[in-house]
Amino acid sequence: MDSLAIMDEAPVSKFHKKLLLACCGGPFLDGYVLSIIGIALIGIKADFNLGSVEVGLIGAASLVGILFGATIFGNLTDRIGREKMYALDLTVLVAACFLSTFIQLGWQLIILRFILGLAIGADYPIATSLLTEFTPTKKRGYMIGMAAFSWSLGAGFAYVVGTTVVVSTGGYGAWRWLLLSSAILGVIVVALRRGIPESPRWLLLKGRVAEAEKVVEAVYGRKLNLSTQTSVNKQEEMTGRAAFKAIVSGGYLKRTIMCGTLYLTQITPQYALLTFSPLILAGFGIADGPLGLVGELTITILFAVGCLPAMKLVETKGRRPMTVIPFALMLLPLVALWLFPNGPLWFVIFAFCFYAFTSGGPNITEWIYPNELFPTEIRATAVGVSVGISRIGAATGVYLLPISLEQLGTGTTMMFGAILTLVGLLVCYAWAPETKGRSLEDTSGLPVTEAERGKAPALMASNAPQG
Repeated sequence: MDSLAIMDEAPVSKFHKKLLLACCGGPFLDGYVLSIIGIALIGIKADFNLGSVEVGLIGAASLVGILFGATIFGNLTDRIGREKMYALDLTVLVAACFLSTFIQLGWQLIILRFILGLAIGADYPIATSLLTEFTPTKKRGYMIGMAAFSWSLGAGFAYVVGTTVVVSTGGYGAWRWLLLSSAILGVIVVALRRGIPESPRWLLLKGRVAEAEKVVEAVYGRKLNLSTQTSVNKQEEMTGRAAFKAIVSGGYLKRTIMCGTLYLTQITPQYALLTFSPLILAGFGIADGPLGLVGELTITILFAVGCLPAMKLVETKGRRPMTVIPFALMLLPLVALWLFPNGPLWFVIFAFCFYAFTSGGPNITEWIYPNELFPTEIRATAVGVSVGISRIGAATGVYLLPISLEQLGTGTTMMFGAILTLVGLLVCYAWAPETKGRSLEDTSGLPVTEAERGKAPALMASNAPQG
């Protein structure tokens, strides 16, 4: 049996719980930071007299930052390691959030939101790769799913904080305090990440056997000889460019397209809804103020609640059904809002709540698939590219949404969301595989022929199931 099986078969320990809490802190901050701006923007827009174009740029700036942060730093994480960048990225996030409280002009916030996005984007591949490579096989879907749940939890908490501040102060004038709250939460998460070691899988990949053995002994209490597990990639270390080439070559190209499409088609409507839900609800005749905030909070909480059954079902029913079936259900409310944009209040609220709850499945699997379908040497690169692809759509959607609401109307805007969701459904139905209950070495491997083995010995050999 492969010595690394100790990591796959180990029971959940205090270390795993600490790692899970620390890794989930990043997505929690992401959800909080990207949602609190939706409430703060009402006050910012009034104070600085911003137009729809500037509002769209503020909403989209962080998403553009995530695109570059995830793509660049995901690749860098595969080369220099997960642990080195694990706390650094969130330190940058805290600084950007803190400086945002002192802005005097709209363009200053746009720049800081971009920097903030860089830090958030870097954290996706760093934290999820580290969590994936330590997590036991039977709990991997659940624990990676916790990261997605944490994102929704952070978004929900942002609306709790925002609603409390708006109600207690009687308006949106305290928006600087809302932005400062992100920095305070960031400091807490950075502190939680102290003491998390490097991934033994990555250390073995780099030939640092003694360090890997020390981590395994410290975490699992077993002293193992891992010298036979050193990856053959040690003799042909993959450069940054080679890693990008690997994820768009052979069987990995289809996986990259599937993961990117899954992420893009799920996250674009979700980000647009969470960022501009006050504007969207106003378009359906639901006024701003406490009533509107209650509606926004309810919808946001349901994004988190929908993740809870999905976290269990990805381990019992599988990843594929929890991707395809919810996508089909998510179509229904978007089509309904497109066809009946002037429906009664209960109809609008119910449609949004139904969409939020049923999106839990793809919301979970978009985090799981990129981490399971690619090997250690390109895992963070693949996660980063998947996140980057999704943010192209998310940034475009967030930028165009207020313009679309203003010029085309709410019904037509919902039509675009329905078309995007249908694309996600079709691609995932065609290409989403089942990875439940399989080791990382198995899920990330490709069928290898002798001819292929001769052409790409390093990557193919590391993908072959071991044990």
